[in-house]
Amino acid sequence: MKVEQLNFHHLFYFWRVARTGQLTRAAQELHVSQSSLSTQIRQLEERLGSPLFERSGRRLELTDTGQLALSYAENIFGLGQELLGRLQGQSEGMVRLRVGSVATMSRNYQENWIRPLLADPTVTLSLESGLLADLLSRLQQHQLDVVLANEAVPSDPDRPLHCRFLGSQAISLVGPARTWRGRSLRVPDDLEGLELALPGPRHALRGQFDALCVAAGVVPRLRAEVDDMAMLRLLARDSGWLTVLPEVVVQDELRTGALVTVGRSTQLQENFYAITTLHRHRIERLEQLLAAAPLMADPPPAQAAGT
Repeated sequence: MKVEQLNFHHLFYFWRVARTGQLTRAAQELHVSQSSLSTQIRQLEERLGSPLFERSGRRLELTDTGQLALSYAENIFGLGQELLGRLQGQSEGMVRLRVGSVATMSRNYQENWIRPLLADPTVTLSLESGLLADLLSRLQQHQLDVVLANEAVPSDPDRPLHCRFLGSQAISLVGPARTWRGRSLRVPDDLEGLELALPGPRHALRGQFDALCVAAGVVPRLRAEVDDMAMLRLLARDSGWLTVLPEVVVQDELRTGALVTVGRSTQLQENFYAITTLHRHRIERLEQLLAAAPLMADPPPAQAAGT
């Protein structure tokens, strides 16, 4: 079969059914009868020479051919959605850049990364945060242009992604200046029994910190564990506890002197990555951001080859 013989209308219907997993629901969303939808999918299967679905109870499960067809349909119609968004922006004389970031990443870091665009009147930014898996799903559907994360994501044939290392920074122990100015502690050796606020278990660096404490035989007194870096920043500023976090989270408080750095550990690093799809429209402003690598640290050895 030649490409011009492929009925993209049928492929679109297949895409919608595959995403809902139910013929009835897809038919309602598409405003067509269930029998008409079944007929058009069956015609697509005849064209491709292989079934796309097999029934499992009330749900339709994709066959191997169906999985393959869906991966291509996601790109085809996702790029179509992206095209419409780009054309809408162009008609308004704007470039739209859609950035997703994991919820555990510092808002200060995100702002630093997009800062070069803030003074550009031709750029409209769309910023959202969430769980990494959800953001990657939206990225693959071309609903986002880039995802910022603090963990690397490997690419595989079913999920063709490019993970670019942006930089890293050491994790610091910070405390209120009124108590800790001029004092220093070794991390983790001097933390026995001290009241700490820590990143939550979902944060990439939490496991590193806990492992260091176990290896050193140190048991701090945990007062709070917080996934959201904006909330961890508030606790660092207002609680009076010591807090373990990347300094970028509290850069303003360190600059004004409300907080001071009490200790650092080079064994604790937060890494930053920009994740994009391989099949994407290249946006000049985004390419400039990716090339800038806003943090100055070298990539960790395990990631250097893939940057």
